[in-house]
Amino acid sequence: MRAMILAAGRGERMRPLTDHTPKPLLRLGDRYLIEYHLQALAKAGFTEVVINHAHLGERIVNTIGNGQRYGLDIAYSPEQPALETGGGILRALPLLGEAPFLVINGDIWTDYPLAQLRDGLSERQADLAHLVLVDNPPQHPLGDFVLQGGRVRDGAGTSLTFSGIGVYRASLFNGCSDGPFPLAPLLRRAMLDDRVSGEHYRGQWHDIGTPQRLNQLNEQLRQGGNH
Repeated sequence: MRAMILAAGRGERMRPLTDHTPKPLLRLGDRYLIEYHLQALAKAGFTEVVINHAHLGERIVNTIGNGQRYGLDIAYSPEQPALETGGGILRALPLLGEAPFLVINGDIWTDYPLAQLRDGLSERQADLAHLVLVDNPPQHPLGDFVLQGGRVRDGAGTSLTFSGIGVYRASLFNGCSDGPFPLAPLLRRAMLDDRVSGEHYRGQWHDIGTPQRLNQLNEQLRQGGNH
């Protein structure tokens, strides 16, 4: 299984920090934000990783390089302009291979054990996606989707928040055309056909969408709460 880190966002809510620095290269503790993902993927046994980029993307390429120092083989999927989540994954499909692949948002921090996703969607061959859901954070109190018996629904019930971690089949994107488009409508369409599984993760997870949340997590790391 290959993995993809979504790193093409402009980071508007992170301005002015992202005016001259791409969001994945913001510092969190003693590392770049994206390095936590790279190290976690390598620890989980992944070897091939795709990173998409747009805003100041060459800085990501020049800083991270080919991945050798992380024990990874990194390929890049450049976008200009940025293609949103769905369009970015579609553009990268030739680099992701034919097996189910892991995708993780570049602007989250988590201790989720990625190794447990390496079997992908093997249990239900008909499934198009498996989503990791988390408790709703203060900035997203209404959540995204409902989890019922390991199946993800878009409807009434107690919603959880999509963590930005998922496993997908390339066939989820059948019929899509190159260009910017979001991922959520594809997932909702697959949910209608009961082809999306999910799980509720209760460990550490942070959406680092604003300078305030970045500072809060930096303070938490400084205090030794997480490493």
